Amino acid sequence: MDNLDVICIGAAIVDIPLQPVSKNIFDVDSYPLERIAMTTGGDAINEATIISRLGHRTALMSRIGKDAAGQFILDHCRKENIDIQSLKQDVSIDTSINVGLVTEDGERTFVTNRNGSLWKLNIDDVDFSRFSQAKLLSLASIFNSPLLDGKALTEIFTQAKAQQMIICADMIKPRLNETLDDICEALSYVDYLFPNFAEAKLLTGKETLDEIADCFLACGVKTVVIKTGKDGCFIKRGDMTMKVPAVAGITAIDTIGAGDNFASGFIAALLEGKNLRECARFANATAAISVLSVGATTGVKNRKLGRTIAGRIRRIMKANEKDTFRHNGYYAFANGVGDMGHWRRSCMEWRSRSANMY
Repeated sequence: MDNLDVICIGAAIVDIPLQPVSKNIFDVDSYPLERIAMTTGGDAINEATIISRLGHRTALMSRIGKDAAGQFILDHCRKENIDIQSLKQDVSIDTSINVGLVTEDGERTFVTNRNGSLWKLNIDDVDFSRFSQAKLLSLASIFNSPLLDGKALTEIFTQAKAQQMIICADMIKPRLNETLDDICEALSYVDYLFPNFAEAKLLTGKETLDEIADCFLACGVKTVVIKTGKDGCFIKRGDMTMKVPAVAGITAIDTIGAGDNFASGFIAALLEGKNLRECARFANATAAISVLSVGATTGVKNRKLGRTIAGRIRRIMKANEKDTFRHNGYYAFANGVGDMGHWRRSCMEWRSRSANMY
């Protein structure tokens, strides 16, 4: 696969979601569940999977062990048509495994192995020779692999810009007490940054969305897209500020990977030449579909589903155009994105029909 749309750099691990569990799980000797199964996980493989399903040629750059979990990841990538030419297998490490405990309302926590592949991923695992083959680089996520520190990220992004790549980056909360100063130089190369509100608030020390975005813009980020959960997302670029509401009427089953799905939807729309608002709407819709299923990549099935989402969003927004207004530099939507109580039913129907889609 010589010509690529996207290169995703970051974690490729195995998830074992346990769902639903209550917060008193340790108060009982045995906690039976209907089903326990392995799935692929990790920000980069999640993004690569969804972006590939949405019709874009995607390569994964990561490190895994030469073990059963690693083979599970390789099999998944081949099935999903993800380029694994630059996915390294290391016989000296274990593939990272996350056991995810998910409550009935979709909240989760992870149990991980600290010496797994996630913690070993470093700049030597990045195949710079392939940057010339792709349009966009997605770093998913800053702080997730501690050896990809500010210095390493700066080198990666410098090489990407030398090949005129668009750079997108997500992030998690700092693992080792890193600060914004540690990554500020690297951020100066980033075109689109996708932190969530809690992560961004913690890293910047600011309270409001405007103040948080300004901190990232001051580092040189071109466009800041802050994920605000049930409220959708907040976007700031220069002197333009936009709020794009989430899909209403969604009851989350599992929020694992929702942020990765958001980034994937945004990137897919970006590659298709959509404008900023359309990218955000599609990102919100992709994330909404994802939380209706257990597992990070279970919900969004394929490109046809993505087109269905996009078409539904366009029709709803066109019908609701009169409720869109600008005030003090903000775009707001008086009635959200219209009467969306039917969305969950529609999403479930799309999911059930997905086996017949191509």
